[in-house]
Amino acid sequence: MSTTDSRRKASKQTVSRRRFLENSMFAAAAAGSTALGMRSQIAYSAEKSGANGKLGVCVVGIGGRGWGSHCQEWLKDPRTEIRYLCDPDSTKEKQCDVVAERQNGVRPKFVTDMRYAFDDAAVDVVSNASSNHWHALCGIWAMQAGKDCYLEKPICHNVHEGQALVAAALKYHKCCQVGTQCRSNQSNIEANKFIRSGGIGTVKFARGLCYRRRKSIGPRGEYQVPKEVDYQLWSGPAPLAPLTRPRFHYDWHWQRLYGNGDLGNQGPHQTDIARWHLGIDQFPNSVITYGGRLGYDVEMHDPNFVDAGDTGNIETTIFDYGDKAIVFETYGLETAPLRGAKVGVIVHGTKGYLVQSSYDYSAAFDLEGNKIKEFSGGGNHFGNFLDAVIAGDPSQLHADAHCGHLSAGMSHVGNISYYLGENNKVSVEQLREQVQKIKSLDDNGATLDRIVEKTRKYGVDLERTPFSIGPLLKMDPKTETFMNHDQANAMLTREYRAPFVVLGPADV
Repeated sequence: MSTTDSRRKASKQTVSRRRFLENSMFAAAAAGSTALGMRSQIAYSAEKSGANGKLGVCVVGIGGRGWGSHCQEWLKDPRTEIRYLCDPDSTKEKQCDVVAERQNGVRPKFVTDMRYAFDDAAVDVVSNASSNHWHALCGIWAMQAGKDCYLEKPICHNVHEGQALVAAALKYHKCCQVGTQCRSNQSNIEANKFIRSGGIGTVKFARGLCYRRRKSIGPRGEYQVPKEVDYQLWSGPAPLAPLTRPRFHYDWHWQRLYGNGDLGNQGPHQTDIARWHLGIDQFPNSVITYGGRLGYDVEMHDPNFVDAGDTGNIETTIFDYGDKAIVFETYGLETAPLRGAKVGVIVHGTKGYLVQSSYDYSAAFDLEGNKIKEFSGGGNHFGNFLDAVIAGDPSQLHADAHCGHLSAGMSHVGNISYYLGENNKVSVEQLREQVQKIKSLDDNGATLDRIVEKTRKYGVDLERTPFSIGPLLKMDPKTETFMNHDQANAMLTREYRAPFVVLGPADV
């Protein structure tokens, strides 16, 4: 057995012993009046006195978001100290020197396998900005190891993983904050209060927008994995598949084995705000998506060009909640804003509407389009997480695991409809006939016409490369499963590659 295998075996045994002890402690706690993990701020300070009184942080995923946001937030907060950087790309180790300069010479350890960091008692908090397919398992492992965690959106790669994270946060009584930072921004908090107070009347419909230009990620092919990347670890819960995109980092977002397209990348921010403003706290009654991955043949001046991405860059998803509805528009080609927003939310009320046009700005209008109120101001989502961790009180979180699961889940079920129907190509006339039959509080025909017009304007030949439409999938919001659709239900999870298996909610 190699040294690496021995270390991993030892790590696995440590986790098993730790889980046994933790489960025993939970049983004892259930008989008393104090749940495991609850601790006063005084007790917390004493607990950390041997480690300079600071929370030890492990940052997983040292890419643009991990380094540019997570690390910077922990470095500037006096309550934290970065003690580990973790990334399967060994070139990221150089960032440890930069951290040391900012931490008065305290250099974090670098590991490619997060399990080693999780076994270190010096780590109190795990901060994850890795690829989507790793979010859930990282969070579950962290909480099983007794750590609180901050996970980037989407909190999970599929619905099953979100359910498992929610169960783990409850079982281990850990703070699991989701990186939907709009929840902490004062602009959105005040806008939500305004809507709930009847500021724009009764609200039953919201439209989320992701009008973000996404260029082609290059031709589909077979490429070499960078030699500095441990591809086994990077792939983790996903299959160990050939690399089919030219750029290894970031462009995984547009391949469904690892990412969730912009419906799952940007979408959880806007669907989260839409749910919040409408007061929706469940999965939808039904979902349907139409669209495609279109326009890159025009962009590349090659009618036979096949982009390496396999997620939709143009998608319209309709979520029905009975007496309420949300429509989310993903549009990755050039386009003008809608009511002043490109990436944002439009909430419609009986007396007016509200437009969130940036993370920290919203404005309310009357039905004639006159601005009646503005909301601005940011917040500290990382700080809110630390406040909850120090208090040992997950209820203080602005975006806990359940909140993140519902918002990410919208993306997942929307993508399932898209994937099931991607070969169901239809003409514009056929598509218009079908969407006008879908239950929605939107004018489905007008929305389609607007999307068709700008897609044709971009130069896409919708007769040669038509849109597709997925099935209308009915759901049971209580069980978070599809009704009478085995194929769709199978896509609520995935086949996992041992030992990177995400267990069910009852087994985490």
